[in-house]
Amino acid sequence: TVDEETCIGCEACVEACPEVYEMAGDKAVVKMSKVPDNLIKSCREAAEGCPVEAIQLED
Repeated sequence: TVDEETCIGCEACVEACPEVYEMAGDKAVVKMSKVPDNLIKSCREAAEGCPVEAIQLED
């Protein structure tokens, strides 16, 4: 999930994993409820690259 209050709209997650994240106005949002296994690594990279730690990965 993306914490909309924390997100600064830098688009780092969209660049790291555009299949899962997109911009909705000036905030990032998750496009799907279940991330396919082949995109988990990209999602982790997106979360780790978030400068304000707005992305929380759920198992």
